[in-house]
Amino acid sequence: MVYTVALIGNPNVGKSVIFNHFVPGARQHVGNWPGKTVEKKEGKCVHRGTELRIVDLPGTYSLTARAVDELVSRNYLVEEHPDVVVHIVDASNIERNLYFTFLLLELEANVVVALNMSDVAAEKGYTIDAKELSKQLGVPVIPTVATANKGLDKLKDEIVHAAKRGNLSAVSSLDYGKATENVIDSVVRVIKKDETLAKYPSRWFAIKLLEKDDDVLEKVKGTQHQRDLRFVVDNAKSVLGDDPEIVLADKRYSLVSKILETSLVKGAKKWTVTDMLDKVFIHKYLGIPVFITLFWAMFRFAYDASAPFMEIIGLVFETLAEAAAGIPNEVLASFVGDGIFGGLGFILTFIPPIFFLFLGISLLEDSGYLARAAFIMDRLMFKLGLHGRSFIPMLLGFGCNVPAMMATRSIEGEKDRLITLLVNPFISCGARLPVYILIAGAFFGAMATAAVWSMYFLGIVVAILLALLLRKTLLKGEPAPFIMELPLYKTPTIRASVTHMWERGVHFLKKAGTYLLAGAVILWFLSTFPWGAEVEMSYTGQIGHLFAPLFAPLGFDWRIVASLVFALLAKEIAVEALGIIYAVEGETAIAGALVSSYNPVVGFTLMAFTLLYIPCVATIGTMKKESGSWKWTIFQIVLTLVVAYVVGLVITGIGAMLGYT
Repeated sequence: MVYTVALIGNPNVGKSVIFNHFVPGARQHVGNWPGKTVEKKEGKCVHRGTELRIVDLPGTYSLTARAVDELVSRNYLVEEHPDVVVHIVDASNIERNLYFTFLLLELEANVVVALNMSDVAAEKGYTIDAKELSKQLGVPVIPTVATANKGLDKLKDEIVHAAKRGNLSAVSSLDYGKATENVIDSVVRVIKKDETLAKYPSRWFAIKLLEKDDDVLEKVKGTQHQRDLRFVVDNAKSVLGDDPEIVLADKRYSLVSKILETSLVKGAKKWTVTDMLDKVFIHKYLGIPVFITLFWAMFRFAYDASAPFMEIIGLVFETLAEAAAGIPNEVLASFVGDGIFGGLGFILTFIPPIFFLFLGISLLEDSGYLARAAFIMDRLMFKLGLHGRSFIPMLLGFGCNVPAMMATRSIEGEKDRLITLLVNPFISCGARLPVYILIAGAFFGAMATAAVWSMYFLGIVVAILLALLLRKTLLKGEPAPFIMELPLYKTPTIRASVTHMWERGVHFLKKAGTYLLAGAVILWFLSTFPWGAEVEMSYTGQIGHLFAPLFAPLGFDWRIVASLVFALLAKEIAVEALGIIYAVEGETAIAGALVSSYNPVVGFTLMAFTLLYIPCVATIGTMKKESGSWKWTIFQIVLTLVVAYVVGLVITGIGAMLGYT
């Protein structure tokens, strides 16, 4: 027999470490939950002759129906009834984590508590009596240190035992006081009479009805005892008041405090490395300057460290392109030399800065700093009336806007989520970096890094300002509260950081081998046919001339316009297009052609326009899928084009004032 085991817990409690220990990578299966963009990880393992199917539920702070990831976790527990639910608890923050345990007990789940990060709790001076805690909760409690592989075999032993034993009906350990329990029981009695609702855990369903949970209220509609339930729920106001959700939350916290009185001893406050570093990194005044400095250093590192590798790759493809000129067939020689080696080959020279940028992001993430960056920016965003959790998808957008837009599923509130979806494309992804490096290197010399960094800063500023505008106009309302866990600082391991860099960077390699290659072929064809014609008279030239009048106020001619049109497929193609249009190979040659044709203001305007208009066709598809509406998708396309054009006009105007015409 195969037993199903669900792993659940708050973010940053070690859930992934435990899952990876239970199910080695080769036996893991990663996909999405049916109809959702939330990642689903599962796999099988055998422990002492018993086969276990391990399901890693999304990390979440609650089991409400407000956010997609919370709803996925809740629906799985309610509808799939796993044999065992392992709640992974941060022992160093046990009060808040045990509140979540109570939510699981209300679901009448067969719970096993993994008291993880016990070593960190000890460093803080906490002494936790696991046996007493188990007695109070009515469920097994196993101390673990997942990162050191301590207690995990014992945890698996208890999981197998719990699966074979069956549910202990731990719900009986909950007692929210006589008056409250009487109210809950009155609702439970009505629920048990209704055949439609009998499949749900009755106590949990009753509590959610009292809390006016939208998803549960929807399930009640049209049922046989709908009126009776409405009657008993309305009568509950005499005991629970007008806001039962707050009253029941207080009851849970009171019971958590009571349980911890006998199972938790806090020693004298011990200052940890995390405490000391946070005195600087999340300081009210120092936090943002430190954030800006670290990100500046990350871009400087990516730019400088990648330069030698870019030169080597560029030299290799230039040599290959020259060798291709010897092919007897003129058309084939052009296709291989200009289309493949000259076009796609040049794009591949930007692999090093993209990979080094991902390495920098991985180091900051693995160290625990990125969560602090979100926390720091939340202060500013909250003052602007924005949702703090929106900054997390923005950070992910530095890698790729597509998964970043998918990450908005964790945001509570449809308006908050929609605003974040609409502005996320303004965050500069890795695909724009080749364009920045080419133009900045051509026009700004020693200030190239500053020019590149300014694009990332501009994207953040534009995204925040537009989010504020949307909040005040089309999507009015107050942002939902922002709660997040700040993980402990850790020394990043080279292996883990390089792995994360590769997982993100390989997306670029796959893109290069698929539609960037297809884009190179299309570009070569449109730029060389009709055969024998000058580039300006080719199909590419005709496309550029068609739209050039619209962009003349920005200083763009047909060549830039054509490259921007092709970059709709993927931003990297803009660089490839310029190389083909100018009929030159290599970064130095293209840079020289640009400098001879345009001034620095046009270059900076092109960088800004590349940043702000539609990232690629993939983001259009993602927006449609995530928003579920063509209306908002089209609005986003128009918004990015308008913003890019307006910002371009502003830069051009400032340049004219400075004497650049």
